[in-house]
Amino acid sequence: MTHSSEWKARLHLFEDEHGTTQAHVVLDTGTTAVTGHGTAHRNPADRDDPGIGEELAAGRAMRDLAEKLLNAAERDIEHAGSPRPGAHQVAGWPL
Repeated sequence: MTHSSEWKARLHLFEDEHGTTQAHVVLDTGTTAVTGHGTAHRNPADRDDPGIGEELAAGRAMRDLAEKLLNAAERDIEHAGSPRPGAHQVAGWPL
């Protein structure tokens, strides 16, 4: 049996007057939404390049989202009656 689905992600970036960039990524699966958060802080001595802060904050938000998805998958596997996978492995697939 084949299965197909489409999940949509929206990434929002905000920089404040102190050089802190915040990122919020929202993954909409159609049945639930999962949110990841990330920040980047510019040192006042660094050159003002908003793109670098955006890359760092966005990457950290997506990493946070990825961790939340992996944790949810591990919980779902356990609730399905399977033993908890070892480190860096989910349901027989190494990460």
